[in-house]
Amino acid sequence: MKYSRQREAIKDFLMTRTDHPTAEAVYLSVRESNPKISLGTVYRNLSLLTSLGEIQKICCGDGVERYDANVAPHYHYHCTACGCVMDVPMDQVPTSKVLIGADFPEEVDGYTVLFHGTCRECRKKMEKSS
Repeated sequence: MKYSRQREAIKDFLMTRTDHPTAEAVYLSVRESNPKISLGTVYRNLSLLTSLGEIQKICCGDGVERYDANVAPHYHYHCTACGCVMDVPMDQVPTSKVLIGADFPEEVDGYTVLFHGTCRECRKKMEKSS
């Protein structure tokens, strides 16, 4: 694959983030240092980086796709009130065979776990408004 300064800027930006930004957030940030980059270029490169396994796409079921440069096995938490996505700190992520059982005859290449709820900040806001 041919080197792309824009693709490298997108990946570098994602590697500095833990808040799992949307494509639009990536675009707005990367555009500060690369003013000629287009939103379409950002979407194409996010798709390519995802397909290459260099980043992962997180779909929370709310129609908003977010991106994560951490491709090591880990879980995510999605706040259904504000939409934030965060990593779930876990010492050990179980293998798929542990989760589904050794008797399952199919090959599993990977899996995702996404927890949903209301984050601490949103709960505080709700308590103050009550």
